[in-house]
Amino acid sequence: MAEQDPSAVARFMDLTDPRYAYMFGFLQADGHLSQQSRQRGCLAVELNARDIDLLHAFQRLTPYNSSITERSRATNFAAESHSAKWSLYSQEARAIVNELGIPYGRKSKIIAPPRVDFSRRDYVRGVIDADGSVGYTGKGFPFLSLTTASTAVGAYLCHYAKEVTGAERTIKRNARDGVYNILYTNEPAVALASHLYYEGCLALERKKTSAASLSTWIRPADMPRMTPRRRWTVAEDLKLLEIGDAAAAAVELSRTESGCRQRLTRLRTGCGPWPRD
Repeated sequence: MAEQDPSAVARFMDLTDPRYAYMFGFLQADGHLSQQSRQRGCLAVELNARDIDLLHAFQRLTPYNSSITERSRATNFAAESHSAKWSLYSQEARAIVNELGIPYGRKSKIIAPPRVDFSRRDYVRGVIDADGSVGYTGKGFPFLSLTTASTAVGAYLCHYAKEVTGAERTIKRNARDGVYNILYTNEPAVALASHLYYEGCLALERKKTSAASLSTWIRPADMPRMTPRRRWTVAEDLKLLEIGDAAAAAVELSRTESGCRQRLTRLRTGCGPWPRD
């Protein structure tokens, strides 16, 4: 067994500890928990060998026997891929992470944020490190994104990011592969990356470096700012239906006539949710 963090035995997967919250988020998104006969099984995560330092950090935080192995193999993306795999077989450890919310077997659509107290930004960073990206677009604009099949995880990121940055996102599954692609760019991306990847945090070093690089971005003087979308409230919907005329409603609600016309059509044709008192 590798050298252990002295506090790990008593605090293993205490999600109020930032290190374990991050580790849990990462394993929940990118790990795999398997179960076999006679109570056998394994919690494992396999990464590119360049990220092996993170696996060693997981090993130090785990007060149970675990192993790290490396292998090279051909994949669909490269003639030779060098990867590292961390494996944990302890039944007690598997029971703990399973109880906290890492299911056995296929899990991409059913994982959800923990139902116990947890360090929120560290959990979110773990999910982003596992299934997200951070850096600059091809045109040089900062971005932070997450691709997930889980409605609960996608909605939680949107809720959390709105608290941090004020940017609002509505999740919708991609028609091609049924996953959610959640994207933040420019100032919201810079603010969210700065918040998640703080000094001294446990993270993939390459993503931590990318997040730090976003802090130097300055909006070009000739780059226009998009006005945040103003969402319709129930009271506005009811007033719009009461007036029944887009031009008159635009004056009453301080909105554009075209916006009122489109909203009125959606409400009348059932394309949008019907307002409730």
